[in-house]
Amino acid sequence: MNASDRTPADLLRSALAADPARPMVTFYDDATGERVELSVATFANWVAKTANLLQGDLAAEPGDRLALLLPAHWQSAVWLLACASVGVVADVQGDPAAADLVVSGPDSLDAARACRGERIALALRPLGGRFPQAPEGFADYAVEVPGQGDRFAPFAPVDPDAPALTVGGAGFTGAELVARGRADGAALGLGAGSRVLSGRTYDTWDGLSAGLFAPLATGGSVVLCRHLGELGEDGLAQRVESERVTLSV
Repeated sequence: MNASDRTPADLLRSALAADPARPMVTFYDDATGERVELSVATFANWVAKTANLLQGDLAAEPGDRLALLLPAHWQSAVWLLACASVGVVADVQGDPAAADLVVSGPDSLDAARACRGERIALALRPLGGRFPQAPEGFADYAVEVPGQGDRFAPFAPVDPDAPALTVGGAGFTGAELVARGRADGAALGLGAGSRVLSGRTYDTWDGLSAGLFAPLATGGSVVLCRHLGELGEDGLAQRVESERVTLSV
């Protein structure tokens, strides 16, 4: 990765320039049997579209706070990088009432209604499918995002030293996310081509690091598993082999 990268969005741009075809996020939901694999190029395209939605249609500005009420999921990873691209603070499992806008999964809609700003809902269905009917008071992400542009440019440069993410009561700037991701990756022995299998949730720094930031910062990729307890030991061993996992956490 590029040593001059200062924000998570910089890390993604460097990954895209280095090898757009390599895997970035491989997602499993072991309660539904879903599997989605996103290359760096495909992941970056989703991030660009989501950032354009955030900056354009939702009129989000640098420093705005977004309550991210999503589980560990490939679309959650997309939103985290989209926020970083715009300069919006991603408040993971944060208080919607204190946020400028909210992004909710299907299980947190009632809580998300406390947000007085823009509300986006994700059905979290296979292949990014939409709700059969959009929840009242929410825009359906799967309806809104496809028509967004495939390239993103922020209206204002993102300040690496500005707040970028809050999780578990701890706040991080963009530069700190990059530094922590690199440090965690080094501690785990990650490098270019590493494949991290993570069953951790996204509501702690450890989960976010193993499930996104450490692999991204070190040129690796993540096999992100939701409901991993449904798999069983034999199934897990088969996944580690088939996905060429180099580290399980």
